[in-house]
Amino acid sequence: MESLLRWGIEHSANADGSQGPPVAPRKDLDPGIIDAILGKSDAQLMKEALAVAVDDARDEDDRVQALDDIEMLVEQIDNANNVEKLKMWEPLHSLLTSPSSTDDVKIQTLWVIGTTVQNNPTAQFSYLSLSPMPTLLSFLSPSVKSAKIRSKAVYALSGLLKHNATAVGQFQDSDGWLVFKAALDGEPTYTYSDITVRRKTAFLLNTLLVPTTPAPLPTPSTPSSALNTGTTLHASAAPSPPPAAPVHPNSHASMLSDPASFSTSPATLNALQEHGLLDALVSSLASPTPYGPDGESEGDPDFEEKIVRSLHTYVTACHGQFSGAQKRELSAFLQEQSAKAGSESKLAERWALTADEVQALRQAVE
Repeated sequence: MESLLRWGIEHSANADGSQGPPVAPRKDLDPGIIDAILGKSDAQLMKEALAVAVDDARDEDDRVQALDDIEMLVEQIDNANNVEKLKMWEPLHSLLTSPSSTDDVKIQTLWVIGTTVQNNPTAQFSYLSLSPMPTLLSFLSPSVKSAKIRSKAVYALSGLLKHNATAVGQFQDSDGWLVFKAALDGEPTYTYSDITVRRKTAFLLNTLLVPTTPAPLPTPSTPSSALNTGTTLHASAAPSPPPAAPVHPNSHASMLSDPASFSTSPATLNALQEHGLLDALVSSLASPTPYGPDGESEGDPDFEEKIVRSLHTYVTACHGQFSGAQKRELSAFLQEQSAKAGSESKLAERWALTADEVQALRQAVE
């Protein structure tokens, strides 16, 4: 801004049209005053906030606030991409394993990571270069008692896995599907007092399972009049094709150029069938594990709705099939729930499905 102002003064004309004398740059300006007037750049704010976040001599509130400031800044995609340019990924990731990081610092760090990589292939691949899956999955282990940490870990995993086949590959290599199965089951050893993790896991599974086939980019059509000009053109007169435009990594074109790179459905479908996740979904729906501090709560409409949606995606979009035992269990469950709801249309409304979608699920278990 200061350079632009100086340029304007130097190139402004006097009243008689003559050019004014060159203006020497000021050397007595305090950078602090300039920052106060113009404000610091987002990149500078991010660097300063990170310095506070990684400083274990600062109190917890300051560190958490600094991470919160970063999270708000990386909501803007240019700032999210700057995390790599500013070499912030390693310090951020180290906060997840640092002995000085409290639960609140870890929660806020997971939030920053999840927001940065969300719908951002460039940021996803930058973070994946650190092989972060084992660390992220460790927050879903039985030793982690904080429901908030587990919930934010699923948030970070969601942002990293969605539309990224490479991330799903790393997830599978780190036994991530088995971790998700345990999260769905809510096994007693995991002492899940909060059902939030189970809800988010079921929702994420459905998101990864949905086949992603983007529509091709529209191409301009040739007017019919141009096809019937009555003039024969020689092949040599045909214009040469324009050079291919560069493909930006965060664009629809990048997805079209390599569809397999963002397709997560095949790996997720295989995991449902080969790693016991389908059994976990069925049993979690028909015989849900109690939850709550003392396991006093049974059934959760939101969790139930997300599982039903996942099973519907499995049989309709992925053409999956249930085993005989799964069919019997699901058929009995659907019959029981339909009777409780009073009608199939009311049951569909409860699950945020259409009557046809419920009917498709029912046909799949007959």
